[in-house]
Amino acid sequence: MDTPFAYRTAARSPATFLAFAAVWAALIAAWVWLDAAIWILAVIAAFTLPALYDLVMGPEAGLTLEADEMTWFSGRRTATLPYSEMAHMRLDTRLDFSVRATAVLQTGRKIRLPFEATPPHRAFEEALQARGLKVERHHFQLFQ
Repeated sequence: MDTPFAYRTAARSPATFLAFAAVWAALIAAWVWLDAAIWILAVIAAFTLPALYDLVMGPEAGLTLEADEMTWFSGRRTATLPYSEMAHMRLDTRLDFSVRATAVLQTGRKIRLPFEATPPHRAFEEALQARGLKVERHHFQLFQ
């Protein structure tokens, strides 16, 4: 297959901004109208710091399937894996319905793809199979 499959995403998105704004609006409303303790609000606000980092820095992630290799990146991390080294790709559906991708090598070693660089699982599975790669699906396992 000559046509590459490419997936790219950015952390700076309207959904991230709306969620961040909604939480901060609720915190400010609780402080103004409910006279909530500032230390409780500060603890809750601390959980929004990763979203703030994503909004400010805007890290990108993505994955490309070429004719003979798979390449992915997430922030500053990047990796390339030739198909000849792969035994199969394992897609695990977690209890929260997210899908984690793991490349299982011929040697038995496992390489987990960064979650943020993993494409939507149906399109990803089809693209892998179109390139002749074996894909194993596993659903709702607590331990691997």
